Amino acid sequence: MEIEKRADDPGSKAMEDKYNVEATENQANEALRLPITEAAPIYEQILTVFPTAAKYWKQYVEAQIVVNNDDATKQIFSRCLLICLQVPLWRCYIRFIRKVNDKKGLEGQEETRKAFDFMLSYVGADIASGPVWMEYIAFLKSLQALSTQEESQRMTAVRKAYQRAIVTPTHHTEQLWKDYENFENSVSRHLAKGLLSEYQPKFNSARAVYRERKKYVDEIDLNMLAVPPTGSYKEELQWMAWKKLLGFEKGNPQRIDTGSSNKRIIFTYEQCLMYLYHYPDIWYDYAMWHAKSGSIDAAIKVFQRALKALPDSEMLRYAYAELEESRGAIQSTKKIYENLLGDGVNTTALAHIQFIRFLRRTEGVEAARKYFLDARKSPNCTYHVYVAYAMVALCLDKDPKMAHNVFEAGLKQFMHEPVYILEYADFLTRLNDDRNIRALFERALSSLPPEKSVEVWKQFAKFEQTFGDLASMLKVEQRKKEALSTTDEEGPSSLESSLQEVVSRYSFMDLWPCSTKDLDHLARQEWLAKNINKKVEKSTVLSGPDFADKGSTGLISNSSVSAKVVYPDTNQMVIYDPRQKPGVGNFQATTATGVLAASSTLSNPVVAAVGGQTSAFDEILKVTPPALVAFLASLPIIEGPTPDVDVVLSICLQSDIPTPQLAKSGTAPMQFQSVPAPSTSDLSVSSKSHPIPSGSSFKPARGKRKNIDRKDDDETTVQSQPLPTDAFRIRQIQKASRSASASRTASQTGSVSYGSAISGDLSGSTG
Repeated sequence: MEIEKRADDPGSKAMEDKYNVEATENQANEALRLPITEAAPIYEQILTVFPTAAKYWKQYVEAQIVVNNDDATKQIFSRCLLICLQVPLWRCYIRFIRKVNDKKGLEGQEETRKAFDFMLSYVGADIASGPVWMEYIAFLKSLQALSTQEESQRMTAVRKAYQRAIVTPTHHTEQLWKDYENFENSVSRHLAKGLLSEYQPKFNSARAVYRERKKYVDEIDLNMLAVPPTGSYKEELQWMAWKKLLGFEKGNPQRIDTGSSNKRIIFTYEQCLMYLYHYPDIWYDYAMWHAKSGSIDAAIKVFQRALKALPDSEMLRYAYAELEESRGAIQSTKKIYENLLGDGVNTTALAHIQFIRFLRRTEGVEAARKYFLDARKSPNCTYHVYVAYAMVALCLDKDPKMAHNVFEAGLKQFMHEPVYILEYADFLTRLNDDRNIRALFERALSSLPPEKSVEVWKQFAKFEQTFGDLASMLKVEQRKKEALSTTDEEGPSSLESSLQEVVSRYSFMDLWPCSTKDLDHLARQEWLAKNINKKVEKSTVLSGPDFADKGSTGLISNSSVSAKVVYPDTNQMVIYDPRQKPGVGNFQATTATGVLAASSTLSNPVVAAVGGQTSAFDEILKVTPPALVAFLASLPIIEGPTPDVDVVLSICLQSDIPTPQLAKSGTAPMQFQSVPAPSTSDLSVSSKSHPIPSGSSFKPARGKRKNIDRKDDDETTVQSQPLPTDAFRIRQIQKASRSASASRTASQTGSVSYGSAISGDLSGSTG
């Protein structure tokens, strides 16, 4: 009842839906329709959950500006501006500043100018900051100058603003460059020529970097709210997109000075944290980048902000403590650990262990020992704390006696923990104390239940293989089998000796007394031995629609196969032929000379082995092309699924494979060798006959070509065939070309060059 009540509790459900983006959007839309006094609590609730949601901050502050609540507006801006580096929010800020200082004269203009400088120092590097620069330049141009000196100062300020803007990769870089050109030409054409030639390369570099930066920015969803990572595909894409952009900025593609480059990297990290606010790796990378850049104080501030964002992240606390300790701030580090330990009620065993190690490093043996004595009284103290402090005493304090006492003290409390027993045994092994190791194993195995003692027995047997003689080794093995026989499914069969045990006893590290094939064979035999009494017929395992129903026993249940899986009946499968049309039951057999003779030498080994029908295989041979049947018949018998490629190629080149018969109604049948045939133009260009590869009955006409219809000529003439891509066909072409060239007679007066057999180019010349 209590669980059901807790599940129906609205507060619990609200916690689960805390980061519900759709519900938050509905709340924000509802707040737009309410007066600011009623909407303010809604905005505060939303921004508590999403403190970096710039669009909600902007919506909140605009609602305050509408009612002229300047004090509340300033307070909101002070809370959000530095953590939300978004151009629309900052432009809202500058509009508010200009509105407030509009009627204050020169003093108001100076305050507005400072506000612009403040804004550009934070968001001036944004790819969308072009309108901000334009607004700033327009503001400077609008200032009144009462003297020549003030006019000169105003023009200098405008020039500097332009020069800063045109070297910033933004969407409006080209427009700013055109405006700068017009500005300089309007002031002095002679001076403009030198300044423009100086800044032209810088502008070109900024424009090139902008194009590259835009590719990375386009992959980022700037409307995304900062929610804890759930592992969704979209979140991973956004994480990768930000990582790519950060890597791009760290590479300093514009080759600007280090200070300006670092500002852009900081700006990119700050923008990234607006969306990946709950990702500890981003916080850590940001802090470590500051530390590597030499700004330890900035790194510490990042860690402090990270712990406010993710107060439950132990990873960030340890990283922060490590940074403080590395710079020698021991007291600050100790304070971090004390905050991690808390009140001691919810302290984790890992926190105890790390604090003990920290005290040993910084304050010495006594401080660590004193804290261990206090920590062992904690209700959350596990055997890990005992093992860790014993290792500190052994490795750092060089005090094996103290370590032994710690293990013995823990044994009284953690005798039921197999892992603790193994750690204690490992410690005694380091001391070469074989007598106490045997005593430890005997004590532990007498109290541990069989199902929890498997690893302890294995370690005991391994210990005897190293420290004991053959008799003790075999005795422990036999005791192990007897103790674990009740836990094995095969029951008494596990008491029998097996070759696996011999392999285990006489192996060392990665050396085995047998081959990997033997190991696989033994493993298979062991599995079969366990299932030897399972009554499952082969037909049940291999095929049939009743397989799923019978799979609840025997081998199938051992393999954890779901009973809902339906397997196909392989007995109903037929061999696929791509020439078979849907709905056609039988193949239309084609006969050719030599097919039956060749097919008689072929047989289906699988069918022959099982004594089945050969009709299906015979049908395949009937529809197989004669050349392929002859080729298959000439292949030798091989062992295994993969033949020797060189042997197959040599057989292909030596075989006299029949050529296919090509015939067309109304024309005489013509035979063609499998080589690129010359085109019609090649055949008609020479007054001499071209030699044709043997096996072809085609004879080109001598003398003047007859006037035959082009369409009919195309139908009766084989054009240039496409070049084969496989090695076998290429080598066959080369063989045919060599045979043709060898058969030329001395009576030929013309010359012919067939070019490369691979390229397939043909060329002819007349004598």
